[in-house]
Amino acid sequence: MQQKKTHRNPFRGSSFPAAQPIIKAELHPSKPKSGLLGLNTEGPPRMITLKKYLELDASELIHPEQPGDLFSSVLECYRSALAAMGDCGTQVCPALGPELQQGLRGLSERLSQKVTPAAVRGTEQCVEEQLQRWGGRAAQYFQEKAGEVKEILMVLAQAAETAAERDQRHGRQFGEFITRLQSMAKLEDLPQIRASVMRSARDLRTCVEKMEQDSNEAVSQLRAQVSTYQSRLEEAEKRASLDALTGLDNRHGVESKIERRILAQQRFSVVMLDLNGFKQVNDTYGHLTGDELLKQFANELRSASRSTDVVGRWGGDEFIVVLDCGYTEAQSHIGRMQKWVLGEYAVGADAITPKVTLGASIGLAEWQPGETIKEVLGRADCAMYQQKAEARKSAPGNRRDA
Repeated sequence: MQQKKTHRNPFRGSSFPAAQPIIKAELHPSKPKSGLLGLNTEGPPRMITLKKYLELDASELIHPEQPGDLFSSVLECYRSALAAMGDCGTQVCPALGPELQQGLRGLSERLSQKVTPAAVRGTEQCVEEQLQRWGGRAAQYFQEKAGEVKEILMVLAQAAETAAERDQRHGRQFGEFITRLQSMAKLEDLPQIRASVMRSARDLRTCVEKMEQDSNEAVSQLRAQVSTYQSRLEEAEKRASLDALTGLDNRHGVESKIERRILAQQRFSVVMLDLNGFKQVNDTYGHLTGDELLKQFANELRSASRSTDVVGRWGGDEFIVVLDCGYTEAQSHIGRMQKWVLGEYAVGADAITPKVTLGASIGLAEWQPGETIKEVLGRADCAMYQQKAEARKSAPGNRRDA
């Protein structure tokens, strides 16, 4: 019997017949399945030899997903996770959440342009620092709140204890009166009974007057303590509604004032401002200088607004103004802001320091009856970002603002 000729497989070192077809599969470029390297194991198979398979170009083999696509998907998930962390931080602690939200948003914006895996890994430490700083401040904030509540509870406990002691003391006195009255029932001499009643009446009147005096003093003391702690709570609530950097209302404070207007069915308009290119200011002059510019801008914005207007820092380089007027009057107010608030600001205190031009994308929306706070803010925010997108398109070289 004649022996078949065999060839050596350079990849596995085993032998196989030269003309024997090895792989039965279909190359299906348009619809890759779950087979090895895009080889479709479904449908009518056609036969190729291993030699033909090994001669295929790498571009002819369909991969389930290209590395670039995978990296883009992971990057998008990472950015979504940063946004979700910022939103959760705002929900947990409205007083401190916007700062975390803005910080994470800044990191996310860095990853929105051309980015490398090394740049993604570089944000890990920044994210950790943001979360640790927010966690420490949030813990301190809630600890202070718990301390204030504890003091109030201690005052109430002390007041209750004082009232109980007073009632117990007066209760003993009334017990003595009852015993004396019971003793009077055994007396047979009328003058003696009369003298005992007169003495008991004087003592009873003295006791009642003392009770009234003690009660008035206790009530006055309790009212003073309640007034003191009410003032402290109002002050703490006020601090919680203010932005620590600019002194304007923070996001929580602005939202609460908008809610009050909606409940009262009061007419108002919302103006959202987002400073253009502010990231470049921080990159060029540093974050401390950027913070000083934000303070200057906040003071100018407040000075250009009326006393009845709500002026707040929405987060980062975004600001908000709530005007008690309609759309047309609000547009006139925006014109005044563009004239008196936007423009050149000095970077530093000396005369030779450079100046920075601050511009802003502005969105305006008038509240419509029946709208929620989320809806009216969403319309103003959408108008603002639409203006920002138009500004980017018209910029030289389509430069993207930060």
